[in-house]
Amino acid sequence: MEILRVENLNKIYGKGGSEVKALDNVSFSVDKGEFVAIVGASGSGKSTLLHLIGGVDRPTSGKVFIDGKDIYKYNNDELAIFRRRQVGLIYQFYNLIPILNVEENITLPLNLDNREIDKQRLNELIKVLGLENRKKHLPNELSGGQQQRTSIGRAMITNPAIILADEPTGNLDSKASAEIVELLKKSNKDYKQTIIMITHNIEIAKCADRIIKIEDGKIV
Repeated sequence: MEILRVENLNKIYGKGGSEVKALDNVSFSVDKGEFVAIVGASGSGKSTLLHLIGGVDRPTSGKVFIDGKDIYKYNNDELAIFRRRQVGLIYQFYNLIPILNVEENITLPLNLDNREIDKQRLNELIKVLGLENRKKHLPNELSGGQQQRTSIGRAMITNPAIILADEPTGNLDSKASAEIVELLKKSNKDYKQTIIMITHNIEIAKCADRIIKIEDGKIV
């Protein structure tokens, strides 16, 4: 069953002589529960693609459907709500709130949405993340791997339609990187979570069900 469809996506920055085509007529689809890696060199357009899929930016032309909904038909406020509820974002640099502890950072999307916190799911997720002994710790009291685990929990807590991971191991050493990849694989397998991961590391990409390569804004 299809969860994501990207149709003829184009993104152009600048005008005239300074025009840069970051994405050039990109089309593909992803099935529910699939783990897809998007690989490409720096400047290939992969991060632009991820931001457009996640509704963080708007395309010059083309469409993105998530769970059958054309996300760019929403106005900015509606898109922000949709993104908070249906898209889990994992960044390279964690983006945790420094004054919130692990538990509070994970539940932040629910609190922003005034949604009730399912304590059972929260405790189960914290256990899966291996953060039971760290849930009251602030980000600056955590290792890089633990901070990234927290950001994964924040992305998963809302049961999103799709998780988008932008170089999730890019700021970690090899041991922590391997742990994060295993955690993503586990969430994909055990929770049937759809994941799209951007990476420049082909070895990490091999853990996915499918690899999409992008060069100069085009799928190759």
